[in-house]
Amino acid sequence: MKFKLAFIGFGVVGQGLAEILEEKDFRKEYDFDYEVVAISDMKLGSIYEPEGLDISKVLDIVENKGDLEEYPAAEKGWDPIETIVKSDANTIIEVTYTDMKTGGPALEHVRTALKEGKHVVSTNKGPVANEAKKLLELAEENGVHYMFEGTVLSGTPAINLALMTLNGCEIKEIKGIVNGTTNYILTKMEEGMEYEEALKKAQELGYAEADPTGDVEGIDAQGKIEILSNTVMDADIELEDVSREGITKLTLSDIEEAKKEGYRWKLVGSTKKTESGVDAKVSPEKLPLDHPLANVMGPTNALTYTTDYLDEVTIIGPGAGKKETGFALLVDLLFINKMEK
Repeated sequence: MKFKLAFIGFGVVGQGLAEILEEKDFRKEYDFDYEVVAISDMKLGSIYEPEGLDISKVLDIVENKGDLEEYPAAEKGWDPIETIVKSDANTIIEVTYTDMKTGGPALEHVRTALKEGKHVVSTNKGPVANEAKKLLELAEENGVHYMFEGTVLSGTPAINLALMTLNGCEIKEIKGIVNGTTNYILTKMEEGMEYEEALKKAQELGYAEADPTGDVEGIDAQGKIEILSNTVMDADIELEDVSREGITKLTLSDIEEAKKEGYRWKLVGSTKKTESGVDAKVSPEKLPLDHPLANVMGPTNALTYTTDYLDEVTIIGPGAGKKETGFALLVDLLFINKMEK
């Protein structure tokens, strides 16, 4: 099978994947035959070339602050839905912005692509959080794949590890640090910084947005725990079913007191199987220093899966970044490539 790829969204993450595809010969080394035929981006514009785009040229245009109108393509000006439906792409890379409450507009992009019989790989949390099961059923009905590894820990394998590598184990509980911004802030507070100073430093380094609410109030982590609950634990919960508390009430004295006691504060997201479904939450926890999550410092993320056969399995790695998240898309593409052989 030749993968004809269409990017819906070409911001940091999309460009990260494009750069990775330029850096290695995945056609030869991984038997992954592909070409990029379309890009549709809200700010940069839209281009479609059935013979394949020169990605190096596209990246040069974007790097020089140009827009896609500069590229000599067969078709221009299509919106995302037109690009999905009209192009001959058979695989859609959905990397537009995330609306956790409604899933839109990405939800419509994913749904349309699956109905058209096209594979979808995405790092967009909105559609998965809102309609993961329905979208996976729609993909199965149409004989295609919907994969979204990058929605939880960026390129660090969280979902594929659980669903593929740990296949055969019963996963009873998932517990982890799924937001690097808050982990960085708590690390700096342990070094003696007040909360506001640590937050400012996180913003300067690009870990936190100008409006950090989604991170520090636990909303980002809440969405990720909902995704893990519904996709890995086979639950059927909504965002509001995940109880949430952020780190804004933690003080420097709280951090220092825990340190003296041999503990460390972390913002922990967890989901645990119960007789009635799952118990899912996000909240600060005071962990003993010998806990596998306690020594995960800085913007790093980690997840511990509690299983029947392997007991605890912990994975640690980056939870954000241009190339790191782009890599998650690549992993999903290579998985689909193997499954289609």
